[in-house]
Parts: sequence; structure tokens; C-alpha cells
Amino acid sequence: MRTIAVDGSECSDRAVEELIKRAKSTDRLDVHLLNVQARIFPEEAMVYLDTAKIDTYYYEQGNKALAAAERRLKSSGIAYSAHRTTGAVAENIIAKARELRADEILMGTHGHSKIASMLLGSVATKVLHLSDVPVTLVRAGQQVDFSGRLQAT
Repeated sequence: MRTIAVDGSECSDRAVEELIKRAKSTDRLDVHLLNVQARIFPEEAMVYLDTAKIDTYYYEQGNKALAAAERRLKSSGIAYSAHRTTGAVAENIIAKARELRADEILMGTHGHSKIASMLLGSVATKVLHLSDVPVTLVRAGQQVDFSGRLQAT
């Protein structure tokens, strides 16, 4: 069973493409797409906001993030289940993978440099540290090359 964490980005699309490549070499593949929406409303504001509207907002954002991956899997003839949740992203990916008894977690990386990842934190890094199962990270597309722009004058 494979759990694919998707956020609607080009990076997560590449992870889905990797899964589609793998599917061609196996008879049966149990796929679970997962989108985790980080909470953006502070708890203090929750007192004044309609919880149904907040839940609807997160559900719609999850739908948007899952849409491209769902289209790709459908067009490839790969059956899947989609899951949406909210909260701490890495922790929720791990919790859902454990709940589903996943054999592997597949996810894209945004390709930050090592320094940027240290400063910004990385969901992928947290998932790697917390996971009990193998995690496959699919690199982002071609890196931007700034070397021609940095010249001494």
C-alpha cells in the first residue's frame, strides 16, 4: 500500500508521476492520496468563526490540492482513495500512513537548499524522521541556475 502526500504543487505532481511509472510494473497497487491542510486560523479566532464554514474552507482547499493527482491517476487507470485532514502536516501524514498500514510514503520535495531547509524547516525532513516505513522523496524539477548571474565586477 502506498500513501502519497500531495499539496497540489508541481513537486507533488512529480511524486504521482513516479507512482504511475511504478504501477506499470506491478499487478496490484493500493494507493491512498493524502492532503493535509495546515491550520491557518488562530484558536482565538475560532471562537468567533462558524466552524461549518471553516471545515468547508479546509475541505475545498484539500479538493483543490488533490485535483491534479486524482486526474492523473484516473487517466492512468489506477484506483485510489483520497483523504483530507487538517493540522500539523508531517505529523498527520505519519498518523494517516500508520492508520492505513502503509508500506511506503511517497512525496515530492520542494527542492530547497540544505540551508533553506534548515531555516524554513521541511515537511519531508520531518516525515523522514518520524516514519516507521520507507519514505520515497521525489525531487522537484530542474533547479534554477543562478551561476550566470553572479559575477564579480
